[in-house]
Amino acid sequence: MANTRFLTARDLYEAFPIAADDVGVEANDEGAIAFLQDLIEKKNWDAGVSYCAYLLPRREAVWWGCQSLRRIQPHRGPQDTRAIELAEAWVREPEEDRRLSALSFGTEGDHRAPATWMALAAGWSGGNVLPEFGYAHAMPEQTARAIRAGLLGAMAWVPTDTMTSVMKPCLEEGIELAQKPTRDD
Repeated sequence: MANTRFLTARDLYEAFPIAADDVGVEANDEGAIAFLQDLIEKKNWDAGVSYCAYLLPRREAVWWGCQSLRRIQPHRGPQDTRAIELAEAWVREPEEDRRLSALSFGTEGDHRAPATWMALAAGWSGGNVLPEFGYAHAMPEQTARAIRAGLLGAMAWVPTDTMTSVMKPCLEEGIELAQKPTRDD
């Protein structure tokens, strides 16, 4: 049996009530992975991306978001590459200084650029998200919402005729990550 954080889609929505609006597909008692597989089968890419961003633990979600963005946008400028590198550096070593570097870059970056959202996803993974102004604790859904924003923004530029060949592998990789043993997040 898969080792996922949530047994069912309903469990995910109960943990993250805002996910129901972000995913836009009514939850049921189907297994969490089966729910995502159904979204893939129906080619409901927006819902699949949104659901997967919530399904994965934060580190895995940031990794998945960065890898998906690399697939969706294979050609990036130096700022986008740097944003992804900072997010991935936090995934490899989730130390506070790496999180703060990603947060700073994401906060100051171009919010129209999907890669900026990957840096923010890492930056919003925990701790203080307003270190220069005081203290504001990261909300549990902010990493998922940042990944969702970045990937949905990038998907807007994918030609319709290639959407399946781009998005299906992204979501299948999300399933693989969701089925791996989890660690404390």
